[in-house]
Amino acid sequence: MNARSFSVILLPTAECNVACEYCFEYKEPHRLSPALVPLLTKRLLDHMENEDIAECEVYWQGGEALIMGPAWYLETRDAMAKAARERGRRFVHYLQTNLISYSPAWNDVIFDMFNGSVGTSMDFPNHHRKLFNGSADDYSRVWRQRLDEARAAGIRVGVIAVLHQGSLAAGADAFYRHFVEELGLDDFQVNTPFPGGPANDSAIEFQLDPAALATFLGELFDIWVDRGLEAGVALGPFDALIDHFTGRPARLPCIWKENCSNQFISVDSKGTVAQCDCWVTSYPDYYFGNIFREPDLTRMLSESPARRQFVERPGKLVEDGDCLECRFLSICHGGCPVRTYSALGTMHAKDPYCEVYKVIFAKAESEGRNLRQRRTAKAAV
Repeated sequence: MNARSFSVILLPTAECNVACEYCFEYKEPHRLSPALVPLLTKRLLDHMENEDIAECEVYWQGGEALIMGPAWYLETRDAMAKAARERGRRFVHYLQTNLISYSPAWNDVIFDMFNGSVGTSMDFPNHHRKLFNGSADDYSRVWRQRLDEARAAGIRVGVIAVLHQGSLAAGADAFYRHFVEELGLDDFQVNTPFPGGPANDSAIEFQLDPAALATFLGELFDIWVDRGLEAGVALGPFDALIDHFTGRPARLPCIWKENCSNQFISVDSKGTVAQCDCWVTSYPDYYFGNIFREPDLTRMLSESPARRQFVERPGKLVEDGDCLECRFLSICHGGCPVRTYSALGTMHAKDPYCEVYKVIFAKAESEGRNLRQRRTAKAAV
């Protein structure tokens, strides 16, 4: 059986319990019915069997994933695990949550289903994440309280921070100190902004100048190398790039996959299938189909005109652009199609943050070379 893995970004609800100003998702009161979980599971297992895939990674997101409640997840886990065992396959589950509705009632689910680990998000400074009928400061206060409670329970928490103009104004040093020294995190990730979805006033803060963004990320990289790399602080995507350039197995982020169409799909609570959560919640013209209405997921993916554009994108970038001349093509592969589409109206162009990525790749390459030399010298002693 093929050892490769297949990933599904699963959105069991489009509902959310907070009011983030820049959210690209269309919110509606819809949840995945427990009655449909067996059919969803069957479709995924059929596809895994067709493609000779042993394991499926399921990334539970939203909306807000915790809206479904602990009992729903335990029931769903049991149903999916039983069906997978009967067919010699396996599901591995991951959870992304804003943490706002976390309580100790979730601990059994998190340890049993998600291996004691969750992912969450928080920006610095927090200007845009707000509670309903509350401010950004209220959100930050509640989020910090939930973070502390989860870690006190022994839960490992990884944090994603989306950069905006306020982040660049605060500076890389303040940004790093906030997450590592003030919050006490040893695992966080920096994401470049995604300007998709409906336009609003806050979107302006996420239209970052590439040169300024490259400077910020370059400074952040240097700070992390100086203070965090040897201290065990995982800062993505820098740590994965270091692994890549030192010859270690590297799990690079989805924006730099060889072709994301070969790696994962996203399914929402109504069964809509698209490339990732950004596409399934924002761009109906790029839906692949519906997993509940179409009996063969493998055929859906192979015949979808929308998916064909993702499959063909890397080739078109090499044919029509200058990506072939770039020495980092084997890492970047043209970058993220949804960032490209949301900025340029087409996915058949390279990521608008191309020059930003080159700065980070060059720094990681240089530091990787230094690490290899130090390791070689140490081994020779």
